[in-house]
Amino acid sequence: MTETNPALAIEARGLVKRFGRNLAVDGVDISVPRGAIYGILGPNGAGKTTTLRMLLGIIDPDAGERLVLGESNPRNVSRLIGYLPEERGLYPSMKAIDAIAFMGALRGLPLKEGRLRAREMMENHGLGDAVERQVRHLSKGMAQTVQLLGTLVHRPSLVFLDEPFAGLDALNQGRLEATIRDLAADGTTVIFSTHVIAHAERLCEEVAIIAGGKVPFAGKVETARDRIPPRVQLETRSDDGPWRDALPADARKEGRSWLFSLPEGEVEDLLKALIASDAGIKSLSIERAGLHDAFVDIAGAAAAQAMKDNHPGETA
Repeated sequence: MTETNPALAIEARGLVKRFGRNLAVDGVDISVPRGAIYGILGPNGAGKTTTLRMLLGIIDPDAGERLVLGESNPRNVSRLIGYLPEERGLYPSMKAIDAIAFMGALRGLPLKEGRLRAREMMENHGLGDAVERQVRHLSKGMAQTVQLLGTLVHRPSLVFLDEPFAGLDALNQGRLEATIRDLAADGTTVIFSTHVIAHAERLCEEVAIIAGGKVPFAGKVETARDRIPPRVQLETRSDDGPWRDALPADARKEGRSWLFSLPEGEVEDLLKALIASDAGIKSLSIERAGLHDAFVDIAGAAAAQAMKDNHPGETA
């Protein structure tokens, strides 16, 4: 890449990373618009964390190119970046306010300013009573929130979150989703990895799907969903009759309803045929494919099952 695209916070082409004989990432292409919430989806071992670490400059690719905030070496813009790793870790003896300020200091924020911001951020997140409490005395959810605030205290332009929802209860997952939306509303670019497709579907306009170190799809969520034709659910008063000839070839009966792909053309054509042949329509609904269905179509059922098997309790 010889030219910087000012509309993109991240642009990567052909990233490759090997660890010994293991090919962890094999030709990954990703483009992340500035101000976007961008999701990287895939099971454990798919290459999500390795890809994030290459984009962060923690490790260098064996091949390929990357531009992060216009820089080919992400370390040159590290003070503009926030990073929440999957492996959480805070010094247990530190007070919460100091832990946040310390993380900001690592990105160039003066400690005094970091402490002022930390107090304000904790109060805004309902942790005002825990400001002076040692990390060892915080609940798991509170400690995770403190680490997130430490990731954001220096007000980065670009934030990387590696499996940020892992281990959070439903309440704290909702709070984190709200925080991510607030960041994007302020112009911050957020890129996060996750194995829970529902989070990406609620938050992201664009995603990259990683499976086996490759990216078989990167683009808009709507484009991924549109790969699968909408499904029709039809219930009729009549159980049989000439109207059945109007149903598509893939129609199947489940309970009292017929399920089939939406035929090409206007749905009105199907309705006219059903009415003309006295089907007696009781209900008819059209359902678009979800991101989970698109993931299965793109990455395969085995990758989707691996997402569930790695984290069986997390389906939010």
